[in-house]
Amino acid sequence: MPDKKTRQRGILCVFFSAVLYSIGGLCMKFIPWNGISINGGRNIIALMVIGAYLLLTKHPLRFNRSVALGAVCVSGTNILFCLANKMTTSANAIVLQFTAPIFVLLLSVLIWKKKPKKPDLITCAIVLAGVVCFFLDALEMGGMLGNILALVSGLSYAGVFLLNEMPEGDPICSVFWGDVLSVIIGLPFLLGETAFPPTAIVSLVILGAFQVGLAYILICIGLKTTPPVTASLISGIEPVLNPILVAVFYGETIGPMALVGAVIVIGSVVAYNAIDAKQAG
Repeated sequence: MPDKKTRQRGILCVFFSAVLYSIGGLCMKFIPWNGISINGGRNIIALMVIGAYLLLTKHPLRFNRSVALGAVCVSGTNILFCLANKMTTSANAIVLQFTAPIFVLLLSVLIWKKKPKKPDLITCAIVLAGVVCFFLDALEMGGMLGNILALVSGLSYAGVFLLNEMPEGDPICSVFWGDVLSVIIGLPFLLGETAFPPTAIVSLVILGAFQVGLAYILICIGLKTTPPVTASLISGIEPVLNPILVAVFYGETIGPMALVGAVIVIGSVVAYNAIDAKQAG
């Protein structure tokens, strides 16, 4: 059982990874490519960052069944979300992907036989309600296939939070191989692009280095001491910060229900972790 300071550091790592994930929506606004091209390009850069991290920490590059399954979850999350964004509204895609905490609870019960705690269930319900509320002004039916893909991306995203729970799992290696898979799938699309303005290149570098590379490093560190359910709930900050950043720096407006949702998500996550820290102390 990690001590209080170690737990707090882990929670902070997960929190800052969610903050870095949230810059994706803003950066993608400045890249005139399709989603698969962006995902392939940013993962080329992310591979350099994660490869450098593996070298600096002298972490061996492992590959086994659990690592491969984790890599599929990492790559699947990114690719499915990109596809969903093209087939349904981005609001639907984000809301449906953030069913991840529900899938984390279900998988923990079905596979690892872990009984969910009452605070986890309550906070999970509140966070999801807040996320839906945040996007209530923009929710539409969207394309059925896109909605289904977004929902499946929520399942694969749950797998990311469970990387550390897999037998012989190695989260950072799963991220590395997941990025390799994303590059292999995305490279043909990237090579087909014709417009490469400077803003797109800068945005792509930011996405690869920070929104994918550093963010995944932080979440892998955080998952060592942060339970999967807690980590998935903390990451509920991402779908709130994402459109706020777009609104502030790109000029898209936020409705009153969105602001209510932001307060609900941030408030419930802060309260959950404050209570958890108090009980652990």
